[in-house]
Amino acid sequence: MTCLANSLEEVRVNIGRIDNKIIELMAQRQLYVKEAARFKNTAADVKAPARVEAVISNVKTLAFRHGLDEEIAEAVYRTMIHGFIQKEQEEFNKNR
Repeated sequence: MTCLANSLEEVRVNIGRIDNKIIELMAQRQLYVKEAARFKNTAADVKAPARVEAVISNVKTLAFRHGLDEEIAEAVYRTMIHGFIQKEQEEFNKNR
């Protein structure tokens, strides 16, 4: 295994840097989730269980390719998608 850091402090700094990027990307994703609500016709379209499973399948493939534990990726995405579906539902209801 290759050493990526020389100290715990360096590890923490880099984790903080990565966390910042993750949150930035999640905020961008949320903007698109809100946009998606404009194109949905029904509340069932918002939940879109088949789409959720397609996203999860893709995420697991990406996780594998990048060396991330697929179960971690799936758990994180299922939680994130659940929250974003709630936000999209709020947006959908507001637009109706």
